[in-house]
Amino acid sequence: MSEELSPAEKAKFICAKRAMDFVKPGMRLGLGTGSTATWLVRLIGEEVRKNGLQIIAVATSAQTANLARECGIPVHTLDEVKWLDLTIDGADEFDPKLNLIKGGGGALLQEKIVATASDRVVVIADASKDVEVLGRFPLPVEVVKFGWMTTKGLIEEAISNLDVLGQTVTLRMKNDTPFVTDEGHYILDLHLLQIGNPREMSLILNQIPGVVETGLFLDIADVVVIGHVDGRVEVRDINTGTVEFERIDIVEQDNMFMDL
Repeated sequence: MSEELSPAEKAKFICAKRAMDFVKPGMRLGLGTGSTATWLVRLIGEEVRKNGLQIIAVATSAQTANLARECGIPVHTLDEVKWLDLTIDGADEFDPKLNLIKGGGGALLQEKIVATASDRVVVIADASKDVEVLGRFPLPVEVVKFGWMTTKGLIEEAISNLDVLGQTVTLRMKNDTPFVTDEGHYILDLHLLQIGNPREMSLILNQIPGVVETGLFLDIADVVVIGHVDGRVEVRDINTGTVEFERIDIVEQDNMFMDL
């Protein structure tokens, strides 16, 4: 029931629900990864099962692909679909220019490939992800396993000369072992606190041997849908410069759905 959801989960749910307005029948749709994107996948699955919504879906992670199939959504590979009309995904942080930090769930590589293969990218996030300057959330960097400690040292040397407030780099762990991505790589989390020049950071990190990709998503997002704990939803379009506000109520039908 809706009253059993925390305020943060309500905010995630309502922005996912608002993002459903962007989903049209017949779309080639990229499905994001993370707690907010999970709500979206479930809502799309509900439309597929109850109302016969037909879409061509591409998932950004094995986790999302499995969830989509459980919800009754047919999943295709990006190689099969080749290009997407829309991708809807979450973010760990976004700034006023809709630059993002992503990768908290470890799917940043596939998320970036899918996003850049889309005509339009809509970000769904609760208001806590809205920041003036990126960097409070640790920046994930995906690296190959071979020589990862050397790669880590090169990253530490590189960021020491950049406009950041912190310089700690840690290997992401899962339980007592290193976290491994869907593509078989490690993730290094850069605790930078503030990134003064994200574009410079992205360019320099991606030149380091062993770095596969960073969690900086720059000039990729078109729209952000922001959920607030009081039920308000804000929609910012970076291309038109428009900002819209509305209120999304969780009705009894949603309550029944969330108990599934």
